[in-house]
Amino acid sequence: MIEYTIIDSPIGKLLLAQSYKGLNHIIFENKIHQFESIIFRDRGKQKITQNNSSLSKATHQLNEYFSGYRKFFELKLDLTMPPFYYKALMAVKSIPYGQYRTYKEIAMSAGNPKAVRATGTANARNPIPIVIPCHRVLASNGGLGGYGGGLNIKNFLLNLEGTI
Repeated sequence: MIEYTIIDSPIGKLLLAQSYKGLNHIIFENKIHQFESIIFRDRGKQKITQNNSSLSKATHQLNEYFSGYRKFFELKLDLTMPPFYYKALMAVKSIPYGQYRTYKEIAMSAGNPKAVRATGTANARNPIPIVIPCHRVLASNGGLGGYGGGLNIKNFLLNLEGTI
């Protein structure tokens, strides 16, 4: 079973979803209308129910982050993906608040320095943005690269953290 809630944030509405194991999705407002197909694609057919109270810890920590009080998240995560993508996202998760890494640096941290494109794909498929801070990954030339929520949101998050 997947439980979800929708919260307001400075970057628009966010849909938070979790299984009994932990948080497994944060979906930006521009894709909320697709949330069932996104969850079914990643998790298979499951019962989905709205439950605001079960996601109160994640909601609270995200609100603290957007207020500038939280620098890292203390949430159980339920991340299911191929092994290299998992390693890459764990490397992304370890990027400290207010810092960034390049796709190449993440590929190296994940154990395959030649897998820069696969690192980009892992980042693009990150189901838990913000908590796994893929906005902290930049192109080698210092450019923003891409972002699932749009470059305006990536820029907002980097500015919030004082990175750029």
